[in-house]
Amino acid sequence: MSNSIDQLAEGGRGIKLMWQIADELRYTRTLDGRNCLALSKSYEVEGCSRSQNIKKASALDGLMNLFKSWDWQNQIEQEEELHDSFVKQISLQVNTDVNALTTVLEWFEQLQDLSLPNKVWFLLQLALAEGFTNAVRHAHKNLPVETPVQLDIMVFNGRLEFKVWDCGPSFDFDAKLKEIIGADRKPRLDLEVLNDPCWVPSRATTLELSQFLVAG
Repeated sequence: MSNSIDQLAEGGRGIKLMWQIADELRYTRTLDGRNCLALSKSYEVEGCSRSQNIKKASALDGLMNLFKSWDWQNQIEQEEELHDSFVKQISLQVNTDVNALTTVLEWFEQLQDLSLPNKVWFLLQLALAEGFTNAVRHAHKNLPVETPVQLDIMVFNGRLEFKVWDCGPSFDFDAKLKEIIGADRKPRLDLEVLNDPCWVPSRATTLELSQFLVAG
């Protein structure tokens, strides 16, 4: 197994695969000279509908809630508010070292008890690994190993967002996406295999480091 960033295979799949997985993929340059690649993914909570996630209250509480929301909040707005309700946030900072991917994946396991569908869990694990490896291999290619990569994950009820922060130079993200879309006649081709439920590993399965050495 190669540990050298310079020896990793060219023509990686990082941003392309993240774009395929994400409902929304954003890139911003901050005032302090960092880059933030943010991915958002929505999902249905397993075992219950959004409306069933509302905790049962007493009869009096129910009447009071009904009275408070009757005039200015319809059912759709209530479901949207519930959908965006905050569940959990975790953060991690690691060095610019491709071997730190093991730490990143172990950190992601903190979310294993949440109601993430198995397929969504695997896709997010994959996207996170690709985003981290992309930061190490490209953004920090010529920077010291001590240069930090910051990872943040925020989980809402039915939606998850994660951000990968790097200290590398800025790049034209929009142009890169146009290149990816223009070259990809079948944008979902790389992920078609995931339609087979037998292929998707169980939540307990953690992807191996060697699977991401060609990412970026």
